[in-house]
Amino acid sequence: MNSVVFAAPPLAPMAGARRAPRRVLPGFGLSLGYAITYLSLLVLIPLSAVFFKTATLGWEAFWNVVTAPRVVASYKLSFGVSLLAAGLNAVFGLMLAWSLVRYTFPGKRIVDALVDLPFALPTAVAGIALTALYAGNGWLGSWLEPHGIKVAFTPLGILVALTFIGLPFVVRTMQPVLEDLDTELEEAATSLGAHRWQTFRHVVLPILTPALLTGFALAFARAVGEYGSVIFIAGNLPMVSEITPLMIITKLEQYDYAGATAIAAVMLVVSFVLLLAINGLQAWAAKSRGVGAGRSR
Repeated sequence: MNSVVFAAPPLAPMAGARRAPRRVLPGFGLSLGYAITYLSLLVLIPLSAVFFKTATLGWEAFWNVVTAPRVVASYKLSFGVSLLAAGLNAVFGLMLAWSLVRYTFPGKRIVDALVDLPFALPTAVAGIALTALYAGNGWLGSWLEPHGIKVAFTPLGILVALTFIGLPFVVRTMQPVLEDLDTELEEAATSLGAHRWQTFRHVVLPILTPALLTGFALAFARAVGEYGSVIFIAGNLPMVSEITPLMIITKLEQYDYAGATAIAAVMLVVSFVLLLAINGLQAWAAKSRGVGAGRSR
């Protein structure tokens, strides 16, 4: 007799049982351990060494180093010009990113490639090129100086250098957001009678604000620590055009390692506080955008 074999039906999963998701990367504990180890070796330990070396100074010696008039002048110049350069990049970087995303024009790919040039160009080469361009006998300097505008070897030259090296951060941060921005929102605002500025101010800008703040923060962080492209065009005059990184290098050349780390520690703390404030503003803008979108629904 032929036997008939009946296949047992598959067991139904128990109610409430959930299948564990399959993960490509290791579990949370192992991944977090690798991340913390990597971050410690590259960031935390070197930065901790700055504070440990600074601690070898007494409080009075530390205060005398970081509040010296020449050092304070370099703080004002470095942070002030960096904020101004990041602000200029936020405005004109947004305009450039908008043009690259929304419009088609001859040479668009060349312009898009030139945006990344400050990334690939050595900073010293950038400084030499800008100095040659804006010096009194340079192509632009020979035309600007007769009109009373001196760029090279002045704080204005520092602004030019920091704007040059920070522009790609804003453009590359804004481009993906602009590409994902739905143009139907602008069309809807226009159909309701909004002018171009009203559409940009109330519809487009709130969506772009978090990314714009991110690009601003990246450009500012890069500008604060910039050295190579600045020393050639700054002139390095004490109390006038001397940046804080140059003060640190000067201390190191004098074998005053504790003094150099003291200035670096102050610069690190101020930079961290400013970046923390910018990130908090970015989170607030994103939260406000989410609340506004929820209310509109």
